[in-house]
Amino acid sequence: MVRELGWYASFSVAFGFVSIATGIFTTYGSVLASSGPRGIWAWPVSVIGQLSIALVFGALAARIPISGYSYQWVSRIVGPVWGWIMGWISFAFLGVVLIAVDYTIASTILPELFRYVGTTQNAWAITALVVLLQAVLVAASTRTTHRVNSVAVTVQLIGMIALTVLLFAVGGFTGKLDFGHLFDTGTVPANGYYALGGTTEAGPFALAFLLGAFTIVGFESAANLAEETKNPARVIPKAMVQAVLSLGVLGFLFLVAVTAAAGRIDGVDQSATPVATVITAVLGSVVGKALLVLVVISIFSCGLVITLSGTRLVYAMSRDERFPAWRLLRRIDRRTATPLNASVFMMVIAQVILAVFSRSTDALFQLFSAGTLLPAIIYAGTVAMYAAKRRSLPASQGFSLGRWEIPVLLVAAVWLAYELLIFRDASFRAPWTYVLVLFAIGALYLVGLLARRGRGGLTMPDMADVDRTLDAADTTGVQTTDTCAEGATR
Repeated sequence: MVRELGWYASFSVAFGFVSIATGIFTTYGSVLASSGPRGIWAWPVSVIGQLSIALVFGALAARIPISGYSYQWVSRIVGPVWGWIMGWISFAFLGVVLIAVDYTIASTILPELFRYVGTTQNAWAITALVVLLQAVLVAASTRTTHRVNSVAVTVQLIGMIALTVLLFAVGGFTGKLDFGHLFDTGTVPANGYYALGGTTEAGPFALAFLLGAFTIVGFESAANLAEETKNPARVIPKAMVQAVLSLGVLGFLFLVAVTAAAGRIDGVDQSATPVATVITAVLGSVVGKALLVLVVISIFSCGLVITLSGTRLVYAMSRDERFPAWRLLRRIDRRTATPLNASVFMMVIAQVILAVFSRSTDALFQLFSAGTLLPAIIYAGTVAMYAAKRRSLPASQGFSLGRWEIPVLLVAAVWLAYELLIFRDASFRAPWTYVLVLFAIGALYLVGLLARRGRGGLTMPDMADVDRTLDAADTTGVQTTDTCAEGATR
């Protein structure tokens, strides 16, 4: 694969996966229902927590800039078995979050945009078509995929900034902003609002953290394209951190504007798309429709990056002979210079997951919950590994936490522990079931893999081998690994 991606392409991958337009639009209504308007104040805390994780991931990406992110890091620093487990969890996350994102287009946005009745049947059909189109783009051309994503991210940036400014300006001029509403609990009882909850439930404010925890994930996808990025050890950490910071600030300003306006608009609590309802009431139906179009573009871009990231993970694990059907999935197509088979495989897996959830009336909640739980597990495992092995890590090639290493690790550890505790709530039973089923499938394959390998178990290339491969790629611009022909050597 050609090493051709610069800073903006890397930033666009991180920004496009996170996609505040997607996350806020789809989960804002749930926050209002569970935590009231005051729940938006959980967002800045979530941003700080996710930023600390992005810093840790940046430090790792600067040491081992290889496709596969956490799978590669844990494999080479802790051991291949633990790395495989992390890779399988990452694969499960990318599969389910792709459907969670794309399903939103069909189930909530298009019915609102074109005024038709959404059903589980037409939502299934539309989502399947969107997943197919994204897979075709990823399989056909990496360059075209990044061009589409870069344009979509640019549109999202400009659109979200313009919407936020207009909401503050027009809302203030017309007297439709009520900043006191930012501290209201709405229909949620104020008594015990900040309680941590019992053993089977979380308090109202605790549930509000899921808005940031679901939205600000996927920034590590930039690290998953390390082998296609110029000077990845310097570019990728910078791109991830800048994406989280810019998304965090812009997202909070947008939340403040929408919530302040919602205080003087009737029917927001009952709306299926409360963000669109607020914008239509303040800025008019034309701007409201434009917002829906912007969200469709943002969601498509988000799903495109997820497909791209999932394909690269499957390819990376198959290249190391760690994935089912690895002989097929590790191949790079000579015409497209993309892992074509891995792209098709990722699309098929997404369609299977879609079929499983297609008849569920609360599919979006289950998908979003699983899409928040799985990355929290990935982040917790990776941060724990970094903390335990930080003194024996390879030398950094472009980014280091320096004297901030311990404070960053402490913030990340506290944030992740709290986030995982939220999922003890009884409403997350279905996502936990999904996660456990996927773990069981992965465990069966891992046992079989270890049995076939015999006493030698799983082995990974040492860091000297990794460095030689990266040096060769940086010199030639193209990876020296040739897996087009079966039996080729690295």
